[in-house]
Amino acid sequence: MDALRLWRSAGLRLALIYAALFAASALALVLFLWFETASLLDRQLETVILADARGLAEQYEDGGLQGLTGTIRDRLSQNVDDDAVYLLVDDYGRKLAGNLQRWPAGVLYPSQWYEVTVARAGTEAPARVRRFDLAGSEHLLVGRDVRTRLQLRLLLTDALFWAVLMLVVLAGAGVLLMTRLFRGMLANVSATARAIAGGDLSRRVKRTGRGDEFDRLAETINDMLDRIARLMDGVRQVSNAIAHDLRTPITRARARLEDASEHARTEADLHAAVERALQDLDGIVQIFQALLRISEIEAGARRSAFDDFDLVPVLADLAELYSALAEDGGLSLEVRLPPELPIHGDRGLVQQAVANLLDNAIKFSPSGGVVCLGAEAVAGGAKVFVSDQGAGIPQADRQRATERFFRGESARNTPGSGLGLALVAAVAQLHGGGLSLEDNAPGLRAVLLFQGAPATRPAKAAPAAAV
Repeated sequence: MDALRLWRSAGLRLALIYAALFAASALALVLFLWFETASLLDRQLETVILADARGLAEQYEDGGLQGLTGTIRDRLSQNVDDDAVYLLVDDYGRKLAGNLQRWPAGVLYPSQWYEVTVARAGTEAPARVRRFDLAGSEHLLVGRDVRTRLQLRLLLTDALFWAVLMLVVLAGAGVLLMTRLFRGMLANVSATARAIAGGDLSRRVKRTGRGDEFDRLAETINDMLDRIARLMDGVRQVSNAIAHDLRTPITRARARLEDASEHARTEADLHAAVERALQDLDGIVQIFQALLRISEIEAGARRSAFDDFDLVPVLADLAELYSALAEDGGLSLEVRLPPELPIHGDRGLVQQAVANLLDNAIKFSPSGGVVCLGAEAVAGGAKVFVSDQGAGIPQADRQRATERFFRGESARNTPGSGLGLALVAAVAQLHGGGLSLEDNAPGLRAVLLFQGAPATRPAKAAPAAAV
């Protein structure tokens, strides 16, 4: 079982692949060196034989047959290595000069190399020879004894064999070492994954501190685990918030229906109680619709509705719509818009996001205050801002203000479900931007960034105009 588990190990497979590539490349290098060395020895030998033959041919041209035979005798006497092979015969095969007794069998054609066994000085030895036909019908055999070179080739073969053996041993050691290192590095990840699967979400992958690929992998996994932990915490908070926010309207609707069933005296009383219960239930439905819409936006399902449009008419329509609401609350609405502001996005979602900001600004502004709606072009998109002069959001709560169902202390007694800014942030992220909440001194300034200006219609800024 252990052997089977080891064979299924990814570390072992990678190590074996590495060892196979290493061994194949090393073997290819060894074979290349062997063949190149052998070829070099053969080329050197052939060069020596051809040079020797050219010298003998020149002697034959200058001194004739007598000069050639004398030169052969001189060269044999001066051959210190005792590896020269010469044989000069006439057209009938009779020996004229040389250290061979007879012409080797099989050496029939000139301009070809032959590996033959020759009898020289009473012993037989391998030789590499070549035949030359002279002008006077004589035949000359020139060659060299290759016993020394064969011994050198055998020595080279043995050396390369031991080199290959050492390479195999080193490759095997590398396989074991890499498998051990790979399994040791992944054991930390596996232990953390098992702990997370067992419910311990606080566990993280330990880093070695070397800054290598495994450290970067550990950072990525830890970031993912942190993200999962935040999401899980967000799910718990949303679940608690849903239970808390829905409990009141559901309890109120039940109490009204129960009270109507027990105390309603007329049909009008019963109808009024049902209408009030339906209003409470409609509020619950709106909360769920807002949650579903936020989830849909965060999943990117609305990207298919993206199109190029001018943001200025959308903002102008919203300004006209909310100006009456602002007047009813004793507020003034200032609008600062450029002549045009083309962007690429979902018109309906952008409109709803800005409407939520305007609704919040008017809701939390004191009578006599000023609410401002403005927009301007930025690199690659547009920026929309809505400011008010209300109580604002404390610095400590701004990071959580876009969480679902989050409501600060100043908003506890105002109507709402705490989903407005969460939806605005989701719309901004869908458009590649974001929502930032800034201090307006006094009040709050919400800045909404949309990244996605049409490439064919560059946005151009213009002087601000107050409406």
